[in-house]
Amino acid sequence: MLGGLTPAEFLRDFWQQKPLLIRGAFADFECPLDPDELAGLACEEGIEARLVEKHGAKGPWQVSHGPFDERTFARLPERDWSLLVQAVDHYVPEVAELLEAFDFLPRWRLDDIMISYAPPGGSVGPHVDQYDVFLLQGNGQRRWQLGGKVGDDAPIIDGIDLRILERFAVEDDDDWVLEPGDMLYLPPGWSHLGVSQSDDCLTLSVGFRAPSADEAITSFADFLGEQLPPSRRYADAGMVPPADPAELDDDAVARMRGLILETLDDPAQLAQWFGRVMTQPKYVDQLVSSEMPTDPDALVAALQEGEMLVRSPGSRFAWRALDNECATLFADGDGADCSLPLAKALAGNAPLDAQLLDIEGAAQLLAALLDAGSLSWEVETDE
Repeated sequence: MLGGLTPAEFLRDFWQQKPLLIRGAFADFECPLDPDELAGLACEEGIEARLVEKHGAKGPWQVSHGPFDERTFARLPERDWSLLVQAVDHYVPEVAELLEAFDFLPRWRLDDIMISYAPPGGSVGPHVDQYDVFLLQGNGQRRWQLGGKVGDDAPIIDGIDLRILERFAVEDDDDWVLEPGDMLYLPPGWSHLGVSQSDDCLTLSVGFRAPSADEAITSFADFLGEQLPPSRRYADAGMVPPADPAELDDDAVARMRGLILETLDDPAQLAQWFGRVMTQPKYVDQLVSSEMPTDPDALVAALQEGEMLVRSPGSRFAWRALDNECATLFADGDGADCSLPLAKALAGNAPLDAQLLDIEGAAQLLAALLDAGSLSWEVETDE
């Protein structure tokens, strides 16, 4: 899938550094859904979808937000528009299965798989994303042009609901048409333009989350603030009389700086916050919590009778060892301490069946995750 590179070579030479075009990354690829099915998802309540029209009725690069209906698609022209549907992996299991191909990257870094459809000329304009993305061609053809890495101050077109670059020039012959199964990796900050070349163009975008510095600082400060005692304050015992009572001198600033840095510099608390923030679900309302608490004994009985639990679509799990025996299991923005084997099993791909009950504390933790909506009972479907 990485064009002959090992995962270690890809991470060393390309990840977050430069683009990589991979012809035939997925051999004989068959897209898990077609344009009509994608349009059907865009008509459903609760699914994030956008329609981008290059020449809209209200002006260029018009953006509309779903849910849509049949009349919306009936009025569209034969070219120059794009439909984008977020988190399709949350709704289509066959799309979610594609994420297994990216297990050489931390699972908690994954965001979602967005799928876009566009007739000829369909595009969202030249732009920059602040995250890593693998662009996998599902159906038809799309032309990709790259304009090199640009800074945060790159000018964008005013007055539209898209961050389209004012200036875009193709760099170093980075101009390709991708066929089904071809894939293009782009690191953050790389300007690019994708334009549909066919009437059946479907592109799958596997994106990776990364909090910005301002988001991280604000979030971590809020996390710490909920736990700090009110007595932890600025202090200046032993100071000398000020030459000018109105001056905010260097010593005062140094004392305040010391208080902040000492408070923030707590690796254990940072890890607990980081695990929670990186497992927060993309759509909180997708998690359906139980109205009544689950009885662990009833859960044990159900598992022993052959029933199975499954991880809810859109749920995120991760773990961090506390010592050789214990760990914190992070699930959908929360954390619970448990045995290390149990945390690994729940955050991994292990079946959630009666065998988990051999691990101490499994029944209680499974019940809590079921109540929170992170897990659900497997529903058998008739073929």
